Amino acid sequence: MAALAVCALAGCGSGKPPEQPLKTVWDHFTVSVGGHPASLQVAILEPEQARGLMQRPDLGKDEGMIFVYPVPQRQGYWMRNTPEPLDIAYLDHDGMILEIYPLLPFDERAVTSRSDRIQYVVEMPRGWFEANAVRPGARIDKAAASEAVKARGFDPSKFGFGPGAGR
Repeated sequence: MAALAVCALAGCGSGKPPEQPLKTVWDHFTVSVGGHPASLQVAILEPEQARGLMQRPDLGKDEGMIFVYPVPQRQGYWMRNTPEPLDIAYLDHDGMILEIYPLLPFDERAVTSRSDRIQYVVEMPRGWFEANAVRPGARIDKAAASEAVKARGFDPSKFGFGPGAGR
């Protein structure tokens, strides 16, 4: 009887797969950037985006962060409390890189996009885009990025992914 009670409480035989815990901004997802795999953290919430890669002196050579926004807009980033030199790519709704800029450690001057069509931003260690021959016109794997957003517990269509995604 005790075994049946434990099984009933644990959901044995319910036919439902166990739920996966939601991922956080600290988790990494493989997303192709210009055809090259990158291990990206996904910043969605405003506090995550404000913190970005601050105080991270230990990025791996293919590690970075993607920032996703609900609507395209002009973007500006700075390097407050960020000790590692980075490169930043500004991407449009289609996941195409429009602009790439170098960022200097601890520099508090904003590096603003020229375009007001920026929906995604990718930060990588300095030189990553050049080393991988990723230039404006290259794209991210939007399907992989969409899955990462979903794994974080958010509706990808609210961030320009998938059917029904608004511009």
